Amino acid sequence: MAGDLHCHTTLSDGSLGIEEVIAQAKRVGLDYLAITDHDTLSSYSRAKILAERYDIEVIPAVELSAWDKKRNQKVHILCYAPQKPDRLEGLCLKSCQIRKECAKEMLEKVMALYPITEDMVYKYAKSSKSLYKSHIMRALINYGYATEFYGSINDELFKYPDGKCLVQREYPDVNFVVDLIHSSKGVAVMAHPYHFGNIELLEELIAAGKMDGIEVNHHSANEEQKEYLKKLCTENNLIMTGGSDFHGLYNDRVTYIGSNVCDDENIDKLKKLINLNSQKAYKTVPKSDE
Repeated sequence: MAGDLHCHTTLSDGSLGIEEVIAQAKRVGLDYLAITDHDTLSSYSRAKILAERYDIEVIPAVELSAWDKKRNQKVHILCYAPQKPDRLEGLCLKSCQIRKECAKEMLEKVMALYPITEDMVYKYAKSSKSLYKSHIMRALINYGYATEFYGSINDELFKYPDGKCLVQREYPDVNFVVDLIHSSKGVAVMAHPYHFGNIELLEELIAAGKMDGIEVNHHSANEEQKEYLKKLCTENNLIMTGGSDFHGLYNDRVTYIGSNVCDDENIDKLKKLINLNSQKAYKTVPKSDE
């Protein structure tokens, strides 16, 4: 009953479409899949239809961009099965707009260094709700200015913190994002805490009772780090999720759907919390006798 609860499609910065991702998840033997495109809920309706076709359960999800203002760094929060997703639409639009503004500036800087055009880049982002560095790198590769996505050219242009074309801005505050997830009756899980160095923030959010789970099984954490995340989950009764963080062609290492998963026990915990949130979201108020 394993599930890959972290996958991306062409709606954000993945290279495969929704159907290709779902078909592959079924092919590798998964029972559950979550498509977690960045700051967009657009996969929901299409994924539901395809899930029935391929006989796999797709859990509605989105990976939300947020900012830890205390430490001035990025953080990603996975939201699973929001019962009132319309409450997240404004947040998603705002974050996509921030990303578009950053991408436009980065592309202008790259075009000042290399003879490529906007059309050369945007053709790779036709389905996406935004533009990503991977789309820019794909154009540079296609026109012979680079040979790999994550080599020396990528480092020179985009490596944090001093890439010559890197542009970053603050995303919405993480506490606001988590509170909005809970307002939408969704499940809030911190994505890959070691990837952006979010451990102190994670501990603070747990202490404040704001986390429902942690993405434990992710390639960014080594075994010792995973043990610490498991300890946090056990001590605080949190769900331990896992996912490949699949981007297809745009992954920075060998990564395939199902390479990291969420086990049966934690899938059950997640489903129980989703069901509980559903009951709360649509609970009817008894009419007064008066």
